[in-house]
Amino acid sequence: MKRKMRVLSILASLALTTGLMAGCGQKAGETKKENKKIGMVLSTLNNPFFVSMKEGAEAKAKELGYEIVVLNSQDSADTERSNVEDLVQQGVSAIIINPTDSDAVANAVQAANDQKIPVITVDRKSNGGEVASHIESDNVKGGEMAAKFIADQLKDKSAVKAVELEGIPGASATRDRGKGFHNIADKDKKINLVAKQAADFDRQKGLSVMENIIQAQPQIDAIFAHNDEMALGAVKALKAAKKTAIVVGFDGNQDAINAVKAGDMTATVAQQPKLMGSIAIENAVKASKGEEVKKLIPVELMLVTKENAK
Repeated sequence: MKRKMRVLSILASLALTTGLMAGCGQKAGETKKENKKIGMVLSTLNNPFFVSMKEGAEAKAKELGYEIVVLNSQDSADTERSNVEDLVQQGVSAIIINPTDSDAVANAVQAANDQKIPVITVDRKSNGGEVASHIESDNVKGGEMAAKFIADQLKDKSAVKAVELEGIPGASATRDRGKGFHNIADKDKKINLVAKQAADFDRQKGLSVMENIIQAQPQIDAIFAHNDEMALGAVKALKAAKKTAIVVGFDGNQDAINAVKAGDMTATVAQQPKLMGSIAIENAVKASKGEEVKKLIPVELMLVTKENAK
């Protein structure tokens, strides 16, 4: 009888010890704490478009109760890879990437894939790795809108001398906006493309490239720039040379819209960067929870001219 009582006493002690240990850790029925930290890697913050995208993402993250860590790649693929690795070390639940280059970013995407962290790309695609969802404007359609607008504005001219300022070589936005523009311009026999050169989505480069083109091409009727920053640089070059031309940009940032209102720029194909950032956060949250997300999410474009710029 005494032996039986000793056994029962030992079992009771073990049960108490186990209960105390459980009390120090996760409680019975309690689920693992949700990871509410999301990483965002932007190609640059030296461009109002991506600043707006950041603001949209931050507002949505706050609304949903998530912490967001935003890192700037400064248009460097090496910095981009380092930023993604940093976020992996921080243990984020998902990573949003706006790639500097669609090919180079594949290694960064793979680094996140290796740690089972879902990746969302926005504005520019990745040509490698596994991406849960891509959010973008229809860049091909936007390029077509620009070419159609130029053709319509100059329909009374028998011949049009046009210039194309390209974005960063290798970026999907560069490729797609150019493709859309040429889908229309190449079929219009009166449009003669007299110059096509990369200015890397940068305003200062847009200025210097356009200055050189003006020296070589004294007559220019129209300019299509793959983004507003290059378009604004081109406007400055035209003013300095005391020349006028139709200038169409792409993005719809505030500086460009102000330039359209003032009559310095003719039009811009407007994206919605704040909405893109917001949608990216929504889908990053879903992907981090293992929920299904759409592979491609298009965001509507509109052509902003002086008539509707207000």
